[in-house]
Amino acid sequence: MNRFATLSFFSPALLRRTGVLAGVSFLLALLLISYVFGLSNHFLGRLFSAFFVIFWLLAVTFLGIVPFVNWAATRWFGKEWSEVPAEPARRARPASASVASNNRKPTRPVPRQNTPKHP
Repeated sequence: MNRFATLSFFSPALLRRTGVLAGVSFLLALLLISYVFGLSNHFLGRLFSAFFVIFWLLAVTFLGIVPFVNWAATRWFGKEWSEVPAEPARRARPASASVASNNRKPTRPVPRQNTPKHP
């Protein structure tokens, strides 16, 4: 079932996403306008303009472009393109190999025999 077909214009998921984007946009606009201009005159006009621009950019990106890219990748390249690849199954080591590696004696350093002597 296609998840995009079930989204209507006023679905709760879409309204929740829009509300989160509006909250983030308002917070970013408030921080930006208060940092750049302070609480001087025309504060509310600047706040509304910054909110509208930031909300528009975030909404177009996260509600339009990202879902379209996901849809296009699934539609054009197949479902295996958008799915997370499965982790390869690990094979268990044979019992004889693990026992043999544990019973080895540690190698001891042996000095080289014909090393040149430096003056």
